[in-house]
Amino acid sequence: MGDPQRAVRTYLDHLSVERGLAANTLASYRRDLRRYLGFLVETGIQDLDQVTEASVTGFLVRLREGDAEHPPLSATSAARTVVAVRGFHRFAVADGLAVADPASGVKPPAPAKRLPKALPLADVEAILDAAGSPGTTLALRDRALLEVLYGTGARISEAVGLDVDDIDPVDGTVLLRGKGSKERIVPVGSYAREALDAYLVRGRSALAAATAAGSSTGGALFLNARGGRLSRQSAWAVLAKAADRAGVTRDVSPHTLRHSFATHLLDGGADVRVVQELLGHASVTTTQVYTLVTVDNLREVFATAHPRARD
Repeated sequence: MGDPQRAVRTYLDHLSVERGLAANTLASYRRDLRRYLGFLVETGIQDLDQVTEASVTGFLVRLREGDAEHPPLSATSAARTVVAVRGFHRFAVADGLAVADPASGVKPPAPAKRLPKALPLADVEAILDAAGSPGTTLALRDRALLEVLYGTGARISEAVGLDVDDIDPVDGTVLLRGKGSKERIVPVGSYAREALDAYLVRGRSALAAATAAGSSTGGALFLNARGGRLSRQSAWAVLAKAADRAGVTRDVSPHTLRHSFATHLLDGGADVRVVQELLGHASVTTTQVYTLVTVDNLREVFATAHPRARD
């Protein structure tokens, strides 16, 4: 008969002696499993082989809802406790203390995705103004890069993957290639267009001239100082340096600009379905019919809602 309390003591000894867990980690396991044992006693379970997947799921529900003695746990804290329970049952089977593992099919709750807070427009503009050293070719590139990131909501991989031919100066749009090679056409506001024009006329050609003999830029839009395609890491560094020069102390990443792009559009009155199309996202819910938006509609909403889309 697999006594749960005795099995937990054996498991904790295993974690301490054979696994060598730190004292704090071991204390967390002990606390989590003590609560689990209390739940088993409360539900009338006296043998490990009486525990079912429904029992473990019920414990997870209790963790999330709380009880008279415990407040509800966050998804992260509940997941940590479930991991301890799963490890315990896995050990019990391996050590011959139980016949089956009832916890193997119970997945820890996924933590809620935390979006970065959108930057105030003043901070975004300060970062854009601080891009690069004035008067240099790299400054022209850096300003164009950051204007494109904020002006189109592009992912960093999409921005550095742009080729010159992806820019349509007549329509004022850019072709972005997102996840799964999915393409989308996004309007480019006048600020970004002006920055791109300045870079293409006075900056990119100088950087392309630095390309080693026998090499080619491959048509890449944003080049590094050696004439090759700018990497994601270097593009990230451009933003970090600009934020530092601008005195923006909060954490700033390319995704912060992307989130700020979306937030500022919504604040300006843009329909959420249009913003989803601009970002290259799927529908808000998996059951909602995906709404296709024409490029003309995208351009119209973009021009009226985005703070840097003036003409």
